[in-house]
Amino acid sequence: MQLPVVYQKAKEQVFKIWTTLQPLLTVHVGLASSAKAIIILEQCGKNKGYQEMDACGFHPEGGCCMLDGPEKIESTINMKSLWKNISVEGIDIIFSRDAGRYICDYTYYTSLYYGNGRAAFIHVPPLSKSVTADLLGRALQAIILEMLKQCGEEKE
Repeated sequence: MQLPVVYQKAKEQVFKIWTTLQPLLTVHVGLASSAKAIIILEQCGKNKGYQEMDACGFHPEGGCCMLDGPEKIESTINMKSLWKNISVEGIDIIFSRDAGRYICDYTYYTSLYYGNGRAAFIHVPPLSKSVTADLLGRALQAIILEMLKQCGEEKE
């Protein structure tokens, strides 16, 4: 599902994902246009600091995702462990604790909030000669399979 670059609509779509589909895990993928051949595994979402205007010229009230929410929410997926255990030839993978304060981080925090931490966020670079759709697809597949392994371990 493609989410709009609009805070409120993204929040509504994420809420709908969690309430209607009730997934074991939701994996969000966002474009990091400044990243060149780097995939970034994001560990947590932040609640405050959203001052940048979205595609419709709005930002959240008080620059906040959830007025009653905690300052940050960690994913139940251990991204640092995932980062240490995975490699995909042709693309670097790094670990991050700051997804920025725009729609990506906003969406991630919202999903972590509604999903009780059962969400993941991956920033990907734009497609290019060195980062082809095939390479990016294989990398995302490998990463998501590792995430699902962690979910399986959690259930046992």
